[in-house]
Amino acid sequence: MKTLLKNCHVVSPEFQEKELYDIYVVDGIIEEIGKNIEKADAKIMDLGGNTVLPGLIDMHCNICDPGFEYLENIETVSRSAARGGFTTITCEPNTNPVIDNKTVVEYIVSKSKSQALVNIHPYGSMSIGCKGREMAEIGEMYNAGIVGVSDGDQFTDEASFLRNVMLYVKMFDMPVITHCEDRGLSGIGVMNEGFTASYLGLAGMPREAEEVVVARNIILAENTGARLHIAHVSTKGSVQLIREAKKRGAKVTGETCPHYFLLTEEGVDNYNTLAKVNPPLRTIEDVEAIQRGLADGTIDVIASGHSPSNEGDKNKVFTSAVYGISSLETAFSLSYTGLVKTGLISLADLVHMMSTKPAEILKLENKGRIAEGMDADFIVVDLRQGYRIDPKHFASKAKFSPFADWEVQGRVIYTMVGGRLIM
Repeated sequence: MKTLLKNCHVVSPEFQEKELYDIYVVDGIIEEIGKNIEKADAKIMDLGGNTVLPGLIDMHCNICDPGFEYLENIETVSRSAARGGFTTITCEPNTNPVIDNKTVVEYIVSKSKSQALVNIHPYGSMSIGCKGREMAEIGEMYNAGIVGVSDGDQFTDEASFLRNVMLYVKMFDMPVITHCEDRGLSGIGVMNEGFTASYLGLAGMPREAEEVVVARNIILAENTGARLHIAHVSTKGSVQLIREAKKRGAKVTGETCPHYFLLTEEGVDNYNTLAKVNPPLRTIEDVEAIQRGLADGTIDVIASGHSPSNEGDKNKVFTSAVYGISSLETAFSLSYTGLVKTGLISLADLVHMMSTKPAEILKLENKGRIAEGMDADFIVVDLRQGYRIDPKHFASKAKFSPFADWEVQGRVIYTMVGGRLIM
């Protein structure tokens, strides 16, 4: 199949963003990028001066399949991802059954190939059943196709166990992805510990619950030489710990999500359960620290943090409502509006954090950049087009968002995966 994309801006270090280029794609690979390309046998798409970005890569996503298909499944999550500009997503291992053996990995890989619109790469659980006690069959899962090992957003309280995992995973050169929360400190908390929790009468989670585990995991990574990736950073202290570790040369990367650099704990005012996430929304001081961490490169990745839940389980008393957020379809536009349009970072920086760096961390060859010889995974965005976020129109089964009715800019108008137009 041959496709020629005409008249587009290309965001890539090799090209001038203000210039217009053509992109020639043959059998899913970018064969040529230049000006005034003519190919008589190719399907022509005139992009009218819109911008082409490498397909986004989501490092933190729950697809809920197998076991929780009533919340989300491979078909709906991939369609939701495509609408949001993600051409590659990962799968957290906290499914049912847990992704802790090669059989489940093979199931997800096989089902994704037959049903998914986008690329799906599973993480393997570092422990059997995501319980943090016995090491899972990491080597066999690696051979079956995992791209990292994760705790499945379940806190690993045994430092000795995590250390052994890090030592073992080193031989595969995969990232060890950790949710940093000390449950003894977070306790029965349901939101950030602070003023808002006090006046709402809700138990709080102190920021130390995240930071002490970030510090512990960094120490373990430094001493084992493992590649540590810290998921959904939410506090000022965590940003500083990562910054200092990088200065020492530690193999540490960190990610955050749009709700952690755009919303504060005040988002749960009036007991708004749509803003109930874990880790919880923090203070304006934390939000500003995360924004600085993104601007100076301390935080490497912006992930969606997509964690769908049943709307009925959200519409409960705050203490009983489930954690979760539907965010695949809003992550890019929120990040572009909140970071690029405000001048905090450049569009090239945003592409680096949402595509190039995730591809590097996960060792996804031929992805994350627009260049000749790379996979034709890219998105076309109209950076001038504004729109209002309306969760009712999400492709995800989770049709709710704390960002409902927000006005954002930067709409994804086309998504191409392997040279195939899917949206």
